[in-house]
Amino acid sequence: MDSSNIEAIVKQVLKEMTGGQTEQPAQAAQSTGSTASAVIPKTAHVAMLTSLEHFDVKEFPIPELGDGDILVKVEGCGVCGTDAHEFKRDPFSLIPVALGHEGTGEIVAMGKNVKKDSAGKDLHIGDKVVTCMIFKDNPDITMFDLNKQNVGGADVYGLLPDDDVHFNGWFSDYIFIREGSTVFNVSDLDLDSRILIEPCAVLVHAVERAKTTNILRFNSRVVVQGCGPIGLICIAVLRTMGIENIVAVDGEAKRLEFAKMMGATKTVNFKEHKGIEALAGAVEACFDGHLADFAFQCTGSPVAHSNIYKFIRNGGGLCELGFFINGGDATINPHFDICSKEITTVGSWVYTLRDYATTFDFLKRAKGIGLPIEKLITHKFPLEEINEALKTNLKMEGLKIAIVNK
Repeated sequence: MDSSNIEAIVKQVLKEMTGGQTEQPAQAAQSTGSTASAVIPKTAHVAMLTSLEHFDVKEFPIPELGDGDILVKVEGCGVCGTDAHEFKRDPFSLIPVALGHEGTGEIVAMGKNVKKDSAGKDLHIGDKVVTCMIFKDNPDITMFDLNKQNVGGADVYGLLPDDDVHFNGWFSDYIFIREGSTVFNVSDLDLDSRILIEPCAVLVHAVERAKTTNILRFNSRVVVQGCGPIGLICIAVLRTMGIENIVAVDGEAKRLEFAKMMGATKTVNFKEHKGIEALAGAVEACFDGHLADFAFQCTGSPVAHSNIYKFIRNGGGLCELGFFINGGDATINPHFDICSKEITTVGSWVYTLRDYATTFDFLKRAKGIGLPIEKLITHKFPLEEINEALKTNLKMEGLKIAIVNK
């Protein structure tokens, strides 16, 4: 039997396996010199936000890979508050857009020049990966640079304007990782942990920012205001550092119970206290008559920001990380809230490459000490139910919502 007959038989078998539909050998679908798994489709689905509060699941041809590109089959992606804001209001004027930036998946094809990830770890077909940033202004930045450039100065998959590639967000069957992007091999983490990497990196960065004040210490009394996913992860990060005296403040009993699971020592339900003085008194009582040494403000509420200063002792510190979009002005008294108390305040905005890599170790450490991080993901939806997933998020049902592909 000559080679042409063998090739014909192989093509016929592949055709029968795929029902004669849209799949083909990956090498034929990708550029010359690329490596790929056995079969990838010609087309795939993308959840495209086409109008306010509405995704259309569209089908597009998978583009040809360049020598430095990677094609990833998406396994799952968390729904972020940023996705919810874009879904509800389009504050970034991106519509139409393929959202989803808390994603992870498996490499199914990559260009011939792709050898290692952004931390120097080998990359192979079948490896599980996450993406971080695309440094459009300085592509030579690495995780080892002692710089303070965070994601605010870069592009992010899931928040890119639509173009002829289309596979720009993790709410899809596949995502097209372009040359120059940061990518990490996280094959040693399970799917739920990988979905949580991006939001956890936000809190790893926030705690690193807090440490620059030289106030946050091993034995600090810490208050965390806001027990959504961000606040709960904040508690977990603090707990993995050995900080044990943590008070969580929120208005939902279920979230406060979850805060205890994440490592909070005591909780305060602000709905049970009338007025800021009574609320501050409740926090003080949790610390046996002391105010907090340090506070993390994890809500997007200007009123909550105004209140947080009342929980902090003279000479204490504050990290504000709750405002990922403009939530409005907060009213404070600079004399009483900052100057006379000499409170040191730092802001925190997303993360750096180094924080991203540190997050992998945080997730392993959290599991090692028995923190049920994976329980943060309370709802999972298939891609075709993405509209329902976003509505569930907006209704604040559960904690972390995720899109998980079949």
